Parts: sequence; structure tokens; C-alpha cells
Amino acid sequence: MDEQETRVALVTGGTSGLGKAIAMELARRGWSIFLQHGEAAQAADDAAAGVRAAAAETARQIAVSTGSADLTKAHDREQLVEQVLESFGRIDMLVNAAAGRGGQEQDLLEMTEDVFHQVMDSTATATVFLTQLVASEMVRLVEAGLIEGARIVTVNSISAYTTSVDHAPQCLARAALAMMTKLFADRLGEHGVNVYEVRVGLLTTGTADPAHAKYGALIEQGLTPIRRWGRPGDVARAVAAIAEDLLDFSTGDVINVDGGFHLRRM
Repeated sequence: MDEQETRVALVTGGTSGLGKAIAMELARRGWSIFLQHGEAAQAADDAAAGVRAAAAETARQIAVSTGSADLTKAHDREQLVEQVLESFGRIDMLVNAAAGRGGQEQDLLEMTEDVFHQVMDSTATATVFLTQLVASEMVRLVEAGLIEGARIVTVNSISAYTTSVDHAPQCLARAALAMMTKLFADRLGEHGVNVYEVRVGLLTTGTADPAHAKYGALIEQGLTPIRRWGRPGDVARAVAAIAEDLLDFSTGDVINVDGGFHLRRM
């Protein structure tokens, strides 16, 4: 199989965490991958090797490339998209998996403009304008007959609608991403580009996390109907379902991967 003819996914934050898990799951299904990262070259090489190994598990022949980019900078975003096109000649799927900066914990009444702008820039602004760039290229590729069934997926958080007065910038940024999905879905529908949000709940980061014991107890007590922590694989498989066109008559939708946290229960 010609590697240039395989479908290509650009995965932001693709060398660690959710981004890497998603990239590996797509590789198992035959997708070629471009991993955006902001880490050292060795970390990117290690991640690329992991993605290739995942493809080998299912005897898939894919190509993997990596590129460093600060997504808060317009020049880096433009260069990133150019790199993907130079490497593969196409972008069939964008997965916005980069989490952005967490920002320090501050009470809402003490929130500073600096922290607010840092979080908004790294989470909302960077994602919106990268998506704009990729969406424009997808429209061009679709109209040229080079791709079809393009997809854009943003990995978001339950913070989009769940208040945390000590993390107000994060909540506001995540709410912005939720509206972003609807806007791009509206704009791109006529071009056959479907847009989705995968909204993630509580994911385990290991028992060393100071919040692990607190939220572990709440989960056991029924905070979520499915009484376990979420795992990166849960998110990766949801993205894969979109990638495999299992939701091709849906767009602008939220896929909740939260153990049922979003339910309003009595």
C-alpha cells in the first residue's frame, strides 16, 4: 500500500498523554500520523517509534512524522500545517488533543489577567486558529478531489460546563472550545467536513496525583454511573469511531467520555 495514499491525521500534543494514545489507536487502524509536539527531539522520536509499533500490532503500513510547534504562535501554526502537507500532501483529520496550559489555581475573585490570558491563549486561541488553518486546507483538498470525509475532533473537558471557582480561566477556555466545535461544524458542513468534540471526564493519572484519593472515593460513592476512572484508551477509541466514519451523519456533536458524569440525576 502506498503510504502517501493512506489517510493522514494531524494530532496535536501527540507525543504524550491523550495525544499519544489517540495516535497509537489511529495507527492500529491504518492511519498515517503527524505528531505535533513541544518537547525534546528524543521524546518525539520515542513517541513516533511507539506509534509505528502500534501499527505493526495490526500489520498496518503507515508513515509517521513529527514536528515541533508552539501553537500559541501564528508562525508556528502556519509552519506546522505546511510541514504536514509537505510530508503527506493531505490532511484527512485534525485531532486537537493538546491540553494547553493548566494555569495556577486562583480563586475567581483573585484571578489575574496574566493567568487568564495564558490559559485562554494556550487552550482556546491556539486551538481555534490552528483549526481555522487546517479547515481551510481541508476545503481546498476536498474541492480539488484529493480527499473526502475529512474530520476535525477536539478533545475537550467537562470543565466546559462544570464550574470550578479556583480554575475559572480553564472553565472559560473549555466553554469556548465547545462553541468552536458548533461554529466550525456549521461552516464546514457543505464541504463534507464533519466536526466533533470528545468531552472527557475524570481520567486516572496514577495514584501519585494528590487528587487521586479524593476523586477515587467520590467515584466509588457514585459520582459517575460507571464507577471507575477513565483511561486514555477510552478517549482514543471514541476518536477512532469518528475516524472510521461510524458517525458520518453527525456533526457538531459532543461525544461524552465521562462515565456518565454529564447525566442530570435525582
